[in-house]
Amino acid sequence: QVQLVESGGGLVQPGGSLRLSCVASGFTFRAYRLTWYRQAPGKERELVAGITPSGDRTDYLDSVQGRFIISRDNDKNTLYLQMNNLKPDDTALYYCMRPTGGNWGQGTQVTVAS
Repeated sequence: QVQLVESGGGLVQPGGSLRLSCVASGFTFRAYRLTWYRQAPGKERELVAGITPSGDRTDYLDSVQGRFIISRDNDKNTLYLQMNNLKPDDTALYYCMRPTGGNWGQGTQVTVAS
């Protein structure tokens, strides 16, 4: 079955960086658009970034544009989210998601605090 397993979250100071990873299995990774979502306490889940199957096009939430970079390695079945210049408002549970099929990972917590 489809599995998405995120890792790389943690506690980081404002201005710091983290790199999230999502290892996928159970489907042909290179054939699908993939996304990162996040959900902060008391807020709705929101789309952070998306990437086409080949990785040639990406899209971002306005508030992370220029700070976050989504990428993928289709040989390793792995999706990444490089997060730079992190802000307290970026604190959330981050999820890897395959839109086709509506598959979600379990999430990885990112906390930005001093």
